[in-house]
Amino acid sequence: MAQIKSRKHKSTVSLVALVAALPLSVHAAEAETNSVQLPTINAKAASENDYKKDKVSSAKFTQPLVNTTQTVAIIPQAVLKEQNATTLTEALRNVPGIGTFALGENGRMNTGDAVTMRGFDTANSIFVDGVRDLGNVTRDMFNYEQIEVFKGPAGTDNGRTAASGAINLLTKEAKLQDANSATLGFGSDEYYRATADINKVVNDTTAIRFNAMGENADGIGRDGVENEKWAAALSAGFGLGTDLRLFLDYLHIEQDNVLDGGIPTVGLPGFDANKSTNAVIKSLAPYLNSHKVDTSNYYGAPEDFDDVTADMATARLEYDLSDNTKIKNTSRWGKTEHQYLTTFSGNAYTTTNPGDLNDASAMRVSGSANNSDTENEIIANQTSLVTSFNTGRLKHDVSTGVEFTREKMKTRGWTATVTGTNSLYNPQSTVHTALVRNTNGNGDSEGQMDTYSIFAIDTIEISPQFSVNGGIRLDHYKLDAESFVNTAATGQPANYVLQSFKDDDNLFNWKVGALYKPAPNGSLYANYAIQQQAPGTITGGDGIGNANVFAPSGSTSSNNNLNLDPQEIETIEVGSKWEFFDNRLLLSGALFQTELTNELEKDGEEYYQTGKKSVKGVELGAVGNINDYWKVIAGYTHQKTKIDNVSRAASGQLVSADGSDNMPFTPTDAFTLWSTYTMDKWSIGSGARYNGEMTKSKDGNTVGPAVIPDYWVFDSMVSYQATPNVGIQLNVNNLFDQDYISSINRGGLRYIAGAERNYRLTFNFKF
Repeated sequence: MAQIKSRKHKSTVSLVALVAALPLSVHAAEAETNSVQLPTINAKAASENDYKKDKVSSAKFTQPLVNTTQTVAIIPQAVLKEQNATTLTEALRNVPGIGTFALGENGRMNTGDAVTMRGFDTANSIFVDGVRDLGNVTRDMFNYEQIEVFKGPAGTDNGRTAASGAINLLTKEAKLQDANSATLGFGSDEYYRATADINKVVNDTTAIRFNAMGENADGIGRDGVENEKWAAALSAGFGLGTDLRLFLDYLHIEQDNVLDGGIPTVGLPGFDANKSTNAVIKSLAPYLNSHKVDTSNYYGAPEDFDDVTADMATARLEYDLSDNTKIKNTSRWGKTEHQYLTTFSGNAYTTTNPGDLNDASAMRVSGSANNSDTENEIIANQTSLVTSFNTGRLKHDVSTGVEFTREKMKTRGWTATVTGTNSLYNPQSTVHTALVRNTNGNGDSEGQMDTYSIFAIDTIEISPQFSVNGGIRLDHYKLDAESFVNTAATGQPANYVLQSFKDDDNLFNWKVGALYKPAPNGSLYANYAIQQQAPGTITGGDGIGNANVFAPSGSTSSNNNLNLDPQEIETIEVGSKWEFFDNRLLLSGALFQTELTNELEKDGEEYYQTGKKSVKGVELGAVGNINDYWKVIAGYTHQKTKIDNVSRAASGQLVSADGSDNMPFTPTDAFTLWSTYTMDKWSIGSGARYNGEMTKSKDGNTVGPAVIPDYWVFDSMVSYQATPNVGIQLNVNNLFDQDYISSINRGGLRYIAGAERNYRLTFNFKF
């Protein structure tokens, strides 16, 4: 980050190398004898094409989904392939109410997978194979089998998580089956992508698997925005098919992008320059209020960049002591380095021709910049025991274990200086940004959190129709951090002094549930849970900023003050799940309520923990195969949110921008549907996504829109299996070219428009 970089349409070396390697893989595969393997391959392909999964990967959930007392959504590999979902954000479109609605604020950008779910920021509750994944990056789907979304209580299972739940990504691993595949993709806005998935059996108990990906694309409908990345993953499995198995996995990712800082909300419904306190801007209101800027406009600088380097090494040992008892140990090391510089339009609108307010060429806008330089590292070890036994007439399914996690976070401070102004309606990259490393320590911080955990979860079958479950978890955390703090008096030159902050405490999480089965294919359930969030790790679920920013403090003016009490989350859920069509289709419905207490409110410069946030609603879901040809995954959620006890908040920071007490970035109604029908060699798919009206956070700015309008988006797919080894797939997204706001900043002055109609053509190969 010490060097400013300019990148305009760089060549993707990694993508070319990957494509060049594919023929070599094909040639190697020709030597394999496939006649004996054909029945096995066909059986595996049928399984991969199923939408419905019976269980999640976590050992903490011992029951099948139909008997799990919680809302759980699984996005299978088949859906990811049919939708050509290449990122986690794209995959999560299949879960209603999840989105990346907040654009970021206050010198930060919500980069990467900045996920919001059930009103709360969930970006720090993303896990890979049950281990927390640090780093604010855009996760690519090339190396994942499925996505598991746990809505509601997740504290007992995972420890520190968002109030809304957690997301787990299941890694592709080596298997005892020779299987090789590759894809080549082309699409709108110079989209190019290649992947390879090579699995090779070494002997009767050993196999290796190699996955690789390269992609280069511009932002859809966005000038200046670029996405370039490559990744490789290796998995080795030993003792496969035996009682003792060892998996060794390694993942490396590099991203070299130009971020989208958004476009001005000028001219959008709800934008009103007449409300500005700036006389110049108010004088321009007649024109600004009625003239929307082109959504393709880019207001960044040639120096902008977004670089990510991530590595993850995992060792997993599994031992079947008996048919009823299994032990698993997972060790993980991961490190993510992320640096970015993003220049975007400010809120100072001027004109070089005051005599003619209709002169669009004279309208100017200032530039502002966000930058970040962070490093996240994690070391984790998890050991779990899953066993089943009887005590009299009671059958127990127990999951218990111990965990250790060390999270290290480092932030380095830089100052970005923006020069020049841009044409508001025809920007020409006349803005430039210089980046200088802070020498006084401003912006530098470093911290380490060690967490020791023990948990036990038991499901007790009292009768074939009735069971109860309960779980407890104790987390002992030790936080040690230091950062530079400005100790200068008001009006005096800055004096940054290194200060240390320490915290050491226990967090107790627990849950109880009950389940009744009126029929073998259905269940009724209820669940109650309590979880806690440690101080110093507060996330920005109100759109204040990047949830992964780690800046523990001892100041009363910081929301990460270590002297604050833990936040407590209470969740209640009742629901029902039913299987139909020979258990191939799962229907679910649930009523839920989540309440967070000890919420922060700001009165002047100090935070108080007198606030409360609550969300209640209903969620419906359907996933599976209606018959051998027709598959569907769908969901609907209706949510009512509320922010209480805001009397102290003199600035109204916790109140939504429309003046209501609704939680920001939470659609009242959300719906998602994807369905495919297969006819011989042809497959046709279509989907719909709906996000209801949302309010945004309030920061005192009254010029920008206070509400994000609702929208519908429709997608489609058609594929043709030309030969047993070659298939062609065409995806058209936003079929009707709907205009909508994808995300917006807290001030309402800049937004990211939803992707316009676009296509992706993919060639799929098996060999």
